[in-house]
Amino acid sequence: MTVTLSDTARQYIALFEDETGATARDCIVLTEENEETDGEDTNRIIFVVKSGEMAQAIGPGGESVQAVEDRLDANVELVEDADSADTFVANALAPAEVRHVTISENDDTVAYAEVAQADTGVAIGAGGRNIEAAKLLSERHFDVDDIQLT
Repeated sequence: MTVTLSDTARQYIALFEDETGATARDCIVLTEENEETDGEDTNRIIFVVKSGEMAQAIGPGGESVQAVEDRLDANVELVEDADSADTFVANALAPAEVRHVTISENDDTVAYAEVAQADTGVAIGAGGRNIEAAKLLSERHFDVDDIQLT
């Protein structure tokens, strides 16, 4: 699936890669209302990091990701890329413990994520912000129309 990046997202990816040495596959810029923007009133930036490069992206003691946050003056979140939709959905819902993801392809493509009872709130996030970001990323990368927690 082809992901289209805004000029702002491309600039953020270049900065991220310079600071961390890790490869970013995608960048989503969100406002508090979880609406994708072109960098206006930014407070949350999510990078999809190439599989296997998450430790490099975070850096020792979180130093690399902290440097990116400082340079962008925004909260930065990282999601590890994956080759399959089920693994990607689980990664997008992290740090919640996702036990299993089933992808159902009927009229819509729906990911059913089995999340540990204690982590349901983490998966959803305040005001639904975590699950909405996971849905947005999963749709962009794997044409997943919805994510349901079980």
